Amino acid sequence: MATPSNLVIVESPSKAKTIGKYLGSAYTVKASMGHLRDLPKSTMGVDLEHDFTPKYLPVAGKEELIKELKKAAKQADTVYLATDPDREGEAISWHLKELLQLPDSKTYRVTFNEITQKVVRESIANPREIDYDLVDAQQARRILDRIVGYQLSPLLWKKVRRGLSAGRVQSVATRLVVDRENEIRAFIPQEYWSLDVTLNRIGKPGSFVASYYGTDKKRELESEQQVDAIIAAITGKTFTVTNVKRADKKRSAAPPFTTSTLQQEASRKLNMTPKRTMAIAQQLYEGVDVEGEGTTGLITYMRTDSLRLSDEAMASAADFIKNRYGKEYYYGSFHRFKTKNGAQDAHEAIRPTRVELDPERIQGSLTKEQYKLYKLIWSRFLASQMANAVYDTVSIDTQCAGHTFRSSHQSLKFAGFIAVYEEGRDEEAEAVGSPLPDLQVGEQANAAKVEKKQHFTQPPARYTEATLVKAMEEKGVGRPSTYASIVSTIQDREYVLKTEKRLAPTPLGEVVNGLMMERFNDIIDVEFTANMENKLDDVETGARKWKEVLREFYQEFQKELTEAEQALQGVRLKVPEEESEEICELCGKKMVVKVGRFGKFLACPGWPECSNTKPLVERMPGRCPNCGSGILKRKSKKGYAYYACEKGAECGFMSWDVPTELDCPHCGQTLFKKSGRGRMKPFCINEKCENFLPEEKRGYYQKKEGTGEKSSAKKTKKTTAKKTTKKKEGSK
Repeated sequence: MATPSNLVIVESPSKAKTIGKYLGSAYTVKASMGHLRDLPKSTMGVDLEHDFTPKYLPVAGKEELIKELKKAAKQADTVYLATDPDREGEAISWHLKELLQLPDSKTYRVTFNEITQKVVRESIANPREIDYDLVDAQQARRILDRIVGYQLSPLLWKKVRRGLSAGRVQSVATRLVVDRENEIRAFIPQEYWSLDVTLNRIGKPGSFVASYYGTDKKRELESEQQVDAIIAAITGKTFTVTNVKRADKKRSAAPPFTTSTLQQEASRKLNMTPKRTMAIAQQLYEGVDVEGEGTTGLITYMRTDSLRLSDEAMASAADFIKNRYGKEYYYGSFHRFKTKNGAQDAHEAIRPTRVELDPERIQGSLTKEQYKLYKLIWSRFLASQMANAVYDTVSIDTQCAGHTFRSSHQSLKFAGFIAVYEEGRDEEAEAVGSPLPDLQVGEQANAAKVEKKQHFTQPPARYTEATLVKAMEEKGVGRPSTYASIVSTIQDREYVLKTEKRLAPTPLGEVVNGLMMERFNDIIDVEFTANMENKLDDVETGARKWKEVLREFYQEFQKELTEAEQALQGVRLKVPEEESEEICELCGKKMVVKVGRFGKFLACPGWPECSNTKPLVERMPGRCPNCGSGILKRKSKKGYAYYACEKGAECGFMSWDVPTELDCPHCGQTLFKKSGRGRMKPFCINEKCENFLPEEKRGYYQKKEGTGEKSSAKKTKKTTAKKTTKKKEGSK
């Protein structure tokens, strides 16, 4: 058989498999497995004295692959470089061309916004040359980060702690987290009050609740004295309905996903980290074996900040919506969304490649994570082309003694896009109020109940991974391809710790941030970093030269670095340690809280003389049902949380169920709830109590005896010392 005359080089085996199926036997498709040439790991690899000349070397360990690709390229008449359609993908194609010594005459660049047969064949039929502006933009970013990392990190080793690492954009992300923590610490709560009245209609059945609004205009109640004065004014007096406003309220669908919004929504709804989200999205983009379809690319390219959709995609969505849901559920025309200023518009928004491949149809061909993420992307895209949701809203003003009280309610009249998808929220959803009677202007009512409540304003919430990505996007820090790695890196470097899904700076992160703020204000400045991103965008469009950008940056950076080294000569910054109440049983010192790759733990401050460590336990509400002592949250060897008596083996109690603050009204023992996400109904685990809930009814799955299948019965939870002891004996 003759050797195929066309070679296509992509980045991953799965992508190679998908594209190979579409192109047929005339093409050989091979994977480079990512970068094959890069800056060296052990040295900076950039000649700062000769205009930032980079020194690129073949990646260690890939010698055989390079040899194989060189041989295939030599035998081929034409070589298509088909790496990902972004700056990094363009740079990888350039590195491949240089490393494999490919001549211009037979080398072409192709990109795929989606990996479908139509797009793949069209792209191969219309190749282009390598875009060296894109390559230069990527080189500039890579060298900027290399300079900062290799020249700043040694300073951190000398002044803070050995092994630390500094990053250009990661330092700014850490600053955002530290700044938010400082806002929380500096926050001073402000008192405010609410006043609700339950009103009974005079002469008609029905009651409703109205909340204090104001007099001539809206008024905030700042003290109990103000509230008591209003109560005194309305006591014993009649309320009169003065205004009834009814209207239809329309709500539009969210636009299709960009990289940022996909990461945010996957974090909110699927509890996926940005890094995991992008890894699963890459699999969906490159291709999955779908039953009856073969290897299929399921979504368009997932690194984009554009909201643009192709006419073909919107037309397919329109037909699908009309056929499945009815004409009234279609938006009525192509629903186009305006991309924000400054966004790159090289790719479409993230959408399914074929809308008819609905998630339920192909669920059996996907992993659980692939299915969940694909369903999220598919639903969001389809909803973006659906009709507005319509709500019936009513607002009623009732007056008494010159004070206005307002009641409001809304109910869904027409689902529209909500039939398919509703966007998650970082903050609490707006209250819709209770249903209201059919009130008329002039109608009167009496107060059956008056309720006043004291409140305090709350500090801003700590960032979640989703809201940090959102903040970076809004402030222009990083680009779609970098969000996931930034959020992951600041946690890996132990500058930021995720606790209960919220990000907080570690003492180490705060010390490093303080040093950066004092000595390298430009690097850690949000606006400066955003401007640098704009300069890199200018390099990409050919408006600026990449080495010019590097010269401007390095001139100021070198000056700051020299000044910092002089100012910090002989100085060693100490990272404060959080002291615990635990006493080291080996030397008697109070143990301190340390942060490791698996979270916080306790360590003796007497190291290296004393190297005692132990897990950091969290004290839970409630009391041990065996002996009445406290309950601690612990982790098993596999990382699963369980709850045990603080006396340990002396008592022996442990449970997978979560203790609550509530006591059983019948026996007085602590109530527990099922572990997992969401609000769970508490139950009593005391077998002698009439309120006892048997283990098999607590909502956990269990396997059928003698089979590996899950039954509809519930998984048994171990809650007694006797059962725990048996388990330990059986494992010996």
